[in-house]
Amino acid sequence: MALSDEDKQWIREEMRGLREEMQGLRDEIERVETSLLTEFHKWASPLEARQRTHAAAIRALDQEMNICKTA
Repeated sequence: MALSDEDKQWIREEMRGLREEMQGLRDEIERVETSLLTEFHKWASPLEARQRTHAAAIRALDQEMNICKTA
């Protein structure tokens, strides 16, 4: 069974439409990923800074406690 030229043209147009839809979905996924990553970095940066500050304070307390134990 051979396809007619009209059938082949219809298939090409359908394929083109599907490719365009897929590209639209890819673009939307990329936009969502970018948005999520941006929001995560906004949240993580201050958290990381607080974590470093707390870690430094804990290290200082540990050193102070070690000095008290050896004295």
